[in-house]
Parts: sequence; C-alpha cells; structure tokens
Amino acid sequence: MSKEADDLAREIEETRERLATTIDQLLYRSSPKTIVSRQVADIKAHYVDVTTGEPRTDNILKTVGGVVGTIVLFVVVRKITN
Repeated sequence: MSKEADDLAREIEETRERLATTIDQLLYRSSPKTIVSRQVADIKAHYVDVTTGEPRTDNILKTVGGVVGTIVLFVVVRKITN
C-alpha cells in the first residue's frame, strides 16, 4: 500500500508541476507586452524580409498606394460635396 501511496503522491506532484508550467505559459502569452511584441514582429515581417533583412518593396508600395488612394478619395469626395 505504501508503494501505491508513494506513486500516487509522485503523480500528483508531477501533475501540479505541469499545471504550474501551463499557467505560467498562459500568463506569459496573455501579457499585454508579449502581445504587442508579437504584433510588432508580425508587422515588421510583413515589410522586411526575415532571412535577408531587406525591405519588401512590394508590400511597402501596396501600403503606400492604399494610403495615397484613400487620401485622393477623400479629397475628391470633399470637392464634390462643396
């Protein structure tokens, strides 16, 4: 019976350790600083090639084109309504 009790106690302790590790990982992943750093890394990866460090001009030009197009649309709409 003592061996079974020791095995059960060891198993409970291992489960506690796994749960503590899981909770620590969840806290880290849900931290606002971690979320922000992940989002910044994603955005940087969209505009800079991760392997070479070179800017990805195709994505940069698409973004600039979208911004310029939006500004032009607002200017045209404003001129039409005035």
